[in-house]
Amino acid sequence: MNIYAIRSIYRFEMARMWRTLMQSIATPILSTSLYFVVFGSAIGSRMGDIEGIDYGAFIIPGLIMLSLMTESISNASFGIYMPRFAGTIYEVLSAPVSYIEIVIGYVGAAATKSVILGILILVTARLFIAYEVQHPIWMFGFLILTAVTFSLFGFIIGIWADGFEKLQVVPLLIVTPLTFLGGTFYSINMLPPIWQKITLFNPVVYLVSCFRWSFYGVSDVNVVVSFSMTVLFLVLCLVAVWWIFKTGYRLKT
Repeated sequence: MNIYAIRSIYRFEMARMWRTLMQSIATPILSTSLYFVVFGSAIGSRMGDIEGIDYGAFIIPGLIMLSLMTESISNASFGIYMPRFAGTIYEVLSAPVSYIEIVIGYVGAAATKSVILGILILVTARLFIAYEVQHPIWMFGFLILTAVTFSLFGFIIGIWADGFEKLQVVPLLIVTPLTFLGGTFYSINMLPPIWQKITLFNPVVYLVSCFRWSFYGVSDVNVVVSFSMTVLFLVLCLVAVWWIFKTGYRLKT
């Protein structure tokens, strides 16, 4: 394992975050804080509890997942797309660096940025809403798992995209709507029975449900099932990345 190569890629990608703090950190925190103010403090104060949890506190895990998934995809996709766009990816591919080391460097940096952002949003939420974390170790572990999984997904999108507009297609038109419909602002148990069954086809439901369990000990879906679905998506992303490097899809041409 070439630790120096991994560290070089990792440090280069992390340096980009510090150069763009307004875009990478400040903007997502500000956007999520507005959700806390509007839905948590303003609207939440006029709504009843959901499963014994104050509404403002109930939506915190979902909002963190929304930012975490969006930023993980964005960071990883942009991180690998720019070397392709500028042509510097060929220098990386021709260097004595394995595909595994390339993925660890880019995906590791993107996941680190997302975890930092998730923790900052968690701290910021305390300024607006009182909440508790019953299972902090599981919460932090699932935070890392989600960040790594969706950073891998973003890495795949960054290789697939052949233009800047395609980098935004999946996060804006697929991930964000699925997150809003995945129990971020409500419990799926509040839906009619037929819609509860349909909602289970939304993969984000399992992410939000498992993450909410780590906070309050309640979930819409069995925690083991939720965790297994996340791991399954991680495995699928790993298989896709292996295929990309094996075939050279949009890397060698």
